[in-house]
Amino acid sequence: MSGGPIRDPRGDRDRRVTAAAPIFAHPVEAEFARILDFYGIPWQYEPRTFALENDAQGNMTEGFSPDFYLPEQDLYVELTTMQAHQIRHKNHKIRRLRELHPEINIKLFKRGDIRNLLIKFGLDDYPQLLDNQL
Repeated sequence: MSGGPIRDPRGDRDRRVTAAAPIFAHPVEAEFARILDFYGIPWQYEPRTFALENDAQGNMTEGFSPDFYLPEQDLYVELTTMQAHQIRHKNHKIRRLRELHPEINIKLFKRGDIRNLLIKFGLDDYPQLLDNQL
C-alpha cells in the first residue's frame, strides 16, 4: 500500500475507504503503516471482519476486525494503546478468534510493544501517539 495514510477527521469508527487511502482510527496505525511501507512489507487495513458470536438467525452479534493483515507473512496484527488493565475485552476477542479459527495467525501489539517500536524508529513524539486509546 502507499499513498499517504490519513486519519479520519470525524473520529468515527467507519473507516472503510479505497485501498489507496485508508482512514486510520488512531495515529499509531498510520505510523505502523509507514514503517511497513518503509520496509516494503505489503499490508491491508482491516480487510476482514471475523464473526465471534451470532444470534439464532445467524446474524453476527459480535465481530472482530484486526487492524492489519500482512499477506506475505499470512499474519493479522492488532494494535492497542490501552493500559494493561484495560485490554481485557481485546484479549477476549483474540482468544475467541483463536478458538473459532485456529488456522488464523494473529499478533497483538500492546502499548509497550508499540512504544518500543516507535522509539526504535526514532519517533520523538511517541508519547502523544500513545495518549489516545485504541
